[in-house]
Amino acid sequence: MITRRRLINGLVAATAVGAGGNLLHGCGDRRTSHNQNRGRIGRTNYPNILVLLIDDLRPQLNCYGRREMVSPNIDRLAAEGTLFERAYCQVPICGASRASTLAGARATSTRFGSDYQARKDEDMPNEPSLPLWFKDKGYRTISYGKIYHVIEDDADSWLEEPWRPRGMWGLESYVTPENRAIVEAHGGTYGPPFEMANVADNIYTDGQIADRTVRTLERLQDGHAPFFLATGLFRPHLPFNSPTPYWDLYQRENLSLADNPFRPAGAPDAALHNWGELRNYYGIPAEGPVSDEMALNLIHGYYAATSYADALVGQILDALDRLELADNTIVILWGDHGWQLGEHGLWCKHANFETSLHAPMIVRGPGIPAGQRTDALVEFVDIYPSLCDLSGLEKPDHLEGSSFVPLLENPNLPWKEAVFSYYNGGHSVKSDRYRYTEWTNDDGFVWARMLYDHVDDPGETVNIAERPEAEAIVAQHQQMLEQGWSAYQIS
Repeated sequence: MITRRRLINGLVAATAVGAGGNLLHGCGDRRTSHNQNRGRIGRTNYPNILVLLIDDLRPQLNCYGRREMVSPNIDRLAAEGTLFERAYCQVPICGASRASTLAGARATSTRFGSDYQARKDEDMPNEPSLPLWFKDKGYRTISYGKIYHVIEDDADSWLEEPWRPRGMWGLESYVTPENRAIVEAHGGTYGPPFEMANVADNIYTDGQIADRTVRTLERLQDGHAPFFLATGLFRPHLPFNSPTPYWDLYQRENLSLADNPFRPAGAPDAALHNWGELRNYYGIPAEGPVSDEMALNLIHGYYAATSYADALVGQILDALDRLELADNTIVILWGDHGWQLGEHGLWCKHANFETSLHAPMIVRGPGIPAGQRTDALVEFVDIYPSLCDLSGLEKPDHLEGSSFVPLLENPNLPWKEAVFSYYNGGHSVKSDRYRYTEWTNDDGFVWARMLYDHVDDPGETVNIAERPEAEAIVAQHQQMLEQGWSAYQIS
């Protein structure tokens, strides 16, 4: 465990040698010094909170080094705040990840589990969620789009009734007559896994969510009370439906298949799945791989949907600027988990690989230095205590994460030595260099495990857990799992 004394010593040492270095740069090679307006991080006069929660968004963004991506608005947010290079979800499935993050508590086999319909109000009914905590402190809490997976979950946390438009799933998520006919002919729920339509942004539901967010910011400009506005965009979740201009940002001949579209050598069966979420869609085979042509279509669709979401983020950020709300609003953007685009022979999330567990997280706000990034290990359960600290609020006792606010002061501080995730019986720990996952039976017998070296094998192509030379590393990471997350918190 890193103690506060060690943390302070690290801050003093980093200040003595000059904080910053190579980590203090924005996206697209934009480099900035400390923000000239840098002051105390957070404010005591209760800053507004704007949550931008984007479904199935992996770090497939220009500011995360994916130079093929067109994501200027999220890149701008990163250039104006702090980007977390190594942020991890607790569980790689929508419902459980969102319930865990907003509860500030970790997913286990009995709490949230690996359930896409997990509910905070069922698994933790007696502890205040993040929005309820802010509501009880006088914030106007509002939820638009997909924040909790189940819109009725934790309903008392919102000052206004949670809202999402029709058409996020099923027949109404498609625009073209051809695709709507396919849906109707195949059960009324699933059509093709992507759609390109020459329509305005707000014909699809995410555009409607962004429009309502902007209108609400105009309404909240009165400053009667601070707001906690949570906007959840559905894309790039399946189906990858977005307007034609976002497809046109990417030329088919420039797209590439995954570098590692195969089962990792030595990976146990427990680590893999049949990507049933995608198999539901028209044109996807029930078994076996998709064709290269279909894989490129899916990649193209995911990229287009990501750029579509990015444009909507830009509309919301522009409204903050136009309404002169930006200077006293903390903006936090994250994806609820990662996503496979053919890596490991997989699609969707639902795995204990980096591609499922690693997701983007960016924070901008009063006093937070611009153009800063940190490679410290952080977790989504850290969001709740961090927003409390940034807003000058006390924290409830049940939280299981660590506030990352000291990293906003100095991104090079010594930080967590390990972060923890769970999925479908697999317990996973990420250390600085390795990811170790194991599956045990009720007696504690380890019946499957995997270890990946992220220095020598960043694509996780070879499981080295059974190699004799990895025995000590495996033992070390097993001990981390036995000690549990609490041994690695920042106190």
